[in-house]
Amino acid sequence: MTSQRMVLYDADKKRARGERVVMAERFEVALNTPAGRLTTAIDVPTGFIPITAIVPVTRRLGEEAARLEVRHAIEAGQTISCRMGCAACCRMLVPLSAPEAFALREYVEQLPTDRRTHLLNRLSDTKDRLMREGLWDRLNDVAEASRPVPDEELDPINRSYYALRIPCPYLENEMCSIYEARPAACRELLVTSPAELCQDLVQNPVTPLPVSMRIGSILGLVWGTLTGSSPRFIPLPMALEWAERHEEESRRTWSGSSLLDQVLDNMWRFLSQEFQKR
Repeated sequence: MTSQRMVLYDADKKRARGERVVMAERFEVALNTPAGRLTTAIDVPTGFIPITAIVPVTRRLGEEAARLEVRHAIEAGQTISCRMGCAACCRMLVPLSAPEAFALREYVEQLPTDRRTHLLNRLSDTKDRLMREGLWDRLNDVAEASRPVPDEELDPINRSYYALRIPCPYLENEMCSIYEARPAACRELLVTSPAELCQDLVQNPVTPLPVSMRIGSILGLVWGTLTGSSPRFIPLPMALEWAERHEEESRRTWSGSSLLDQVLDNMWRFLSQEFQKR
């Protein structure tokens, strides 16, 4: 992994347009992944920024790594089965890192009032259903856990949720209504097995595309390091409520370059592990 920096400053042009002047640092990033070498340039503000400001950049790096995996799979004669309107996986319990939960809350708050109200009503309906099924409190315990929750504790919760086949509250007409802000876990789930097998992801032998870097996990680790807390994952149906409860934490700021360094360091760790696995 390598990165080079250069400072970008377009103050004169921005002042002429009456815009806010922001200094940014350009990072030329190179990452070796199991599917090929990722090289790209990303701009990060040089000042102090909240964790949400680094979420889009981190997701972009994850998506570029995923495109390498897709290309590698196609070259090997495989076919990606996922298509627009295929939403079988949108009945699964989706985990978010704390930075993603904060970013989603910001996104929803910026929506037009009628659109925001519609989404909040759908989330309320989902909460009511989960409370009736006795799952809401269990999910909240996961979101507020002070320690990493082991897979053996998460698995029965995931299975109970999936058995309900509750559509994602952000799903409308089998399409994601927050596509540009969707969690990393949604972006990373691609399969090469026949699409019809996705109708029952528990019983059927679905073949997912390998993921070089789990972006939700990386952002969770970064947040844990920054705040001295255990990495946690917040179930999507309660992400907005969780982010509201932790609003004060979301206002903390760090230098943009230090945040990116944390992200890249954790990406390197994930990639090292993935090379060992493959």
